[in-house]
Formats: sequence, C-alpha cells, structure tokens
Amino acid sequence: MTAYYDVIVIGGGSGGSAFSKRAAGYGAKVVLIERGPSWNEQGQRTGAGPGGTCVNVGCVPKKLMFMAAAHREMMVGEAATAKGYGFAVPEGAGKVQWEALQQRRDEYVKKLNKNYTAGWQKEGVEIIEGTAQFVDSSTVEVQRKDGSKTTLRGKKILIACGGIPDAPPIPGIEHAINSDGFFELKKQPKKVAVIGAGYIAVEMAGILHALGSETHLYFRGDTVLRRGFDPFIVKLLMEALEHHGPVLHGNSQPSRITKQSNGLLTYSAIEGSNAQQKDYTDFDCILLAIGRKPVTDQLGLQKCGVLTNKSGHVVVDAFENTNVPGIYAIGDATSTGFELTPVAIAAGRRLADRLFLGEGRARIAYEQIATVVFSHPPIGCIGLTEPQAKAEFGEANVEVKQSSFASMLYAFNDDGKKVKTGLKLVLKMPEERVVGLHCIGPYSDAWSALGV
Repeated sequence: MTAYYDVIVIGGGSGGSAFSKRAAGYGAKVVLIERGPSWNEQGQRTGAGPGGTCVNVGCVPKKLMFMAAAHREMMVGEAATAKGYGFAVPEGAGKVQWEALQQRRDEYVKKLNKNYTAGWQKEGVEIIEGTAQFVDSSTVEVQRKDGSKTTLRGKKILIACGGIPDAPPIPGIEHAINSDGFFELKKQPKKVAVIGAGYIAVEMAGILHALGSETHLYFRGDTVLRRGFDPFIVKLLMEALEHHGPVLHGNSQPSRITKQSNGLLTYSAIEGSNAQQKDYTDFDCILLAIGRKPVTDQLGLQKCGVLTNKSGHVVVDAFENTNVPGIYAIGDATSTGFELTPVAIAAGRRLADRLFLGEGRARIAYEQIATVVFSHPPIGCIGLTEPQAKAEFGEANVEVKQSSFASMLYAFNDDGKKVKTGLKLVLKMPEERVVGLHCIGPYSDAWSALGV
C-alpha cells in the first residue's frame, strides 16, 4: 500500500525538523523519516536520533563538555584564574566525576529528543522511524526497524540526511573512536590522542586537555584550522595551544594503530622530512576527527538522478534545488559547505516559505554566516578572511585593522599565564566597508554575533 504526501522529508535533524514544522504549519501534509540511533555489539553508534547530529552527538553535548572544561580551567591549570580573584582552591580541586557528568549530559539530551518529537506531533507531522531509499523521483521506500517496508509518494521530497564522521583507511582503525564515540566514553581517558586539524579535532583536544586528560593533538600540516580561517586567528590559536593546551604534533600523517599486550594503544605516524614512522605508546583512547562525510550513499540517488559531487554531497543551487525538479536538499549533506546547525534551520525555514507560502525569493544568505569554534580560547568570525578579501577585491583595495592583548579576565595572572584576545577587521577600501570580522579569546564565541 502506498501513502501520498505533499512532501517527504528524509532526516529528522535540525534542517529537516525546521522545514517539516514550518511546512506543516502552512497546511502541507508532511511525513518525516528518521532512522533513529542504534548500537552494535562493540557499542558503536549508527544514526543520531531526533534532532540529528547537533542534539545527540554534536553541538549540544559538546558545548556541555566545553562548559564543564571551562569551569575546571578557572580552578586549575596554567591559566587558572580562581586564586587570583580570591577563591581558595583546595588540593584535589578539579577532579572530574566523569560518570555523573555523562549521566546528566545524556539526560539533558533525552529531554531534547522528546521535545523534538513533541514539536513534530504538535504541528501534525507524521513520523516514520526507519531508513529511506529512493524508488524514483517521487517515490521513497522506508524499511522500518521491524523489517517491514512502506512505500511513500510525494509531490516534493527533501533530502536532509546529514553526515557521519569519516575515518582514514589505516590498519588498526577498529581500535579508535570518532567524535560520536567520544560521547560513549564511560570513563575519562588518562592519556588520549586526537587526530585531525579541523575544528572538531581542536575542540575535542581542548575539552579533554582542560578536563585533565593527558592529551596529544596530531595534525598533517604546520598548524590546525588551515582551511577557512584567517591566518591572524590561526597564529594566536597556535600560540595559545603551545602555552596552555595539549601536546602538539604537527606534520604528522596517520599510519597505524596497534593494541599493546597490556590493552593500551600505540599510535604510529609518518613524520619529518625523511617520512620516518614514529610510534607513540600507552594511549587508553585514540580519537579520530579528520572530517565528516554525507550519508547520501545510502539513499539510492542513482534511481532518481540526483547529482552529487566527488565527496558525495548533493549539488544544490542558491535556493536548495537539486538538478531534479521537485527534489531539494539542505544541511550537512549538501554542497553549500556550511555544516552548521543554525544554517540548516534557517535553510529549512526559508525553503518551506518558498515552497508552501509562495515566497519565491526566500533563501538563506550563505555569504553572511557567522562561525564559532569552541577551542581554548574560543573563536568567532564572520565574512571574508584577509586572503579571501584580497582575492576578491584586489590587494590594493583591502586594509586590515588588528590587535592582540591579554584579556582583563586574566588581570591577576602572572604575565606568562595570560590568554590573549585577538581582534581583526578586514576592510574594503576606499569606503572602509567591513567585509570580515575575526576574533579569538574569552567569550569570542558569544560576542562575535555582534558582527552579523
């Protein structure tokens, strides 16, 4: 038996949820397909759950861990501030009750899961738990968890399936965890290796280090955050990491992971100009954060003709249209390049406005998106970097204003134990129009929004 809908939504993450609720609010008959989470015998997770990556294994639990780490950083560590402000810090302060923290964090996430489901039901969105595959450009088959199959036909179909962590094809990969697995850790690692140069690796390494784990960060190039971030910000971040952060291992290529006889792990990497293998021993956790990939390979897109790029992301235009009329895509699975929750939410809402309210020009302005990295210290930025601005407007037409200084938060710390704040404006001349705003330092994750 086939069921018919105005729109079929594949994925109950931030984008799919926002679209579904708004479209249903406009009177559309909406069905949302969410596969939900599952775990294998090794405890490895597949699928995020209601709310998607952000709610379950991304922004929300990560930010809770980041804030836990920030509390500990104020008490103990090279840049601790509590004593300077007159607080007694007893011996043993900063010991993390990992199991209790994990339990409260997971309970908070479960509440959000229920809120998402309740929100869909309130708007009249039909929910089907299972995995979806295209039959043709207007038909989707859903396999439910009990093995039964349901066929759905829709006037329109939205792909909002999101992505998953990627992993390098190296021997011993089964001994490592990814960013999803971080939230499955039952005990705090004593010694941990984090592999990657992007924002997820930087955030995870910073959190683990600040919570008291001996943390080593391995990355391929000379610095982390080599793509998309202004060189001024990267320089200040590297200085902060070197002085107050995890142990850094630059120009390091992952080679293999080996389990030792005592149950601990050895991480082997190719390093140096001679490309020699170096072994690092006695890790009780190795966390891979080399990037993410879309799960579009599971949708059977070849049956409906939707185009993807080399990385598997669905190719869309500025209005979230794919190459197939009636099929749209938003969020992490698209070629837009912004894997950010607020972006997916805004894109979903604008698309619903266009399709079901008649707002023909409604779309998200991808050129005006702020980005935050919950590093230690945090980063906030919006607009063009200096190299991007010079490439777009010409070197003679770009000026920058930049400054770095110790934040007043560290006023009572010794000079060598202060974390710097950095600010940079990128200006289009001669009108002095601000085309880029970049900041790093305490609370940069919050006040960078002023640049929007």
